[in-house]
Amino acid sequence: MSIQNRRERERAEREQLIVTAARELAETEGWDAVTTRRLAAEIEYSQPVLYSHFKGKDAIMAAVAVQGCADLAVELRAARASATDTREALAAVAATYTSFARRRPALYDAMFTHLVDLPFATPEAPEALQAAFGEILGVVEPITGDDEDAGLLTETFWAALHGLVTLMRSARLPEEAHETRLALLVSHFVTP
Repeated sequence: MSIQNRRERERAEREQLIVTAARELAETEGWDAVTTRRLAAEIEYSQPVLYSHFKGKDAIMAAVAVQGCADLAVELRAARASATDTREALAAVAATYTSFARRRPALYDAMFTHLVDLPFATPEAPEALQAAFGEILGVVEPITGDDEDAGLLTETFWAALHGLVTLMRSARLPEEAHETRLALLVSHFVTP
């Protein structure tokens, strides 16, 4: 292995260490606790080392968001693949999406709540973002009418899921009716 290859591998490992530490710290203490000083202490590197990888906390949060979207895409793909029909696939993706958001609130916030410097809904969006959206599109597209735009319908379905998650997390909607809400959403997207 050449010295250049080793340095590139070590750099990628350090970058992953920073992102992982940020995710873990955010999940345990919230995003306010994630600072470059705190991350430097957590990973036992100096702040200049962090800045050699990321311009600051916002860039770290964007990297966390990209990884989170990759994780979400994997979970949504598995949910979609386990379904036997269109309705079941839509229900499985809806349940998986909301479960992901509820299990990983700080990660979800980095992905979809906090302002991060990532292009969404454009060809320039990172592959992980496109993959996560593509999994939702994969269950919505089969129910899209001839006169409907599958992308817009998918965005609407996604917005409904995000709204449910957000309203439950802020205690605006009671948790006990969550499954009923998901069933209502799916039934109104898929006609029998």
